[in-house]
Amino acid sequence: MTLNDDAGQFSKFHSLFTFHLGIAVALAWVASFSASFYAPWVRNIRPLLDPNYSGQVESTWSFLFVFPTVLAAAWLMTLFGQNALRQFQILKNQAIEFGVAALVAFVLFYLSIDRAVAAFTLGL
Repeated sequence: MTLNDDAGQFSKFHSLFTFHLGIAVALAWVASFSASFYAPWVRNIRPLLDPNYSGQVESTWSFLFVFPTVLAAAWLMTLFGQNALRQFQILKNQAIEFGVAALVAFVLFYLSIDRAVAAFTLGL
């Protein structure tokens, strides 16, 4: 594989990943904002979700918006840091590398939506 083929493959994967991550970020923020209208705004929302929970205190704001914020930061880094990402390659195969990044982004997206749904159920 030549250097031009490698750069073309990276650009293709990067544009697909950035586009889909942008959609996930938008959906995560919409779900969190929608849930924020229904959720009780309390200092510690965890005991409302699970009465047996005795762990760390987590406010409604951090419960709903921490994962969309992380996703948005990751999206902005991929959007504006394409050249830096091209230089920073961990694996030899770019398809596997973007696949791992997509898996991590999907897990964060899933956790964001799961928390929004949990907040929706509290409001009903």
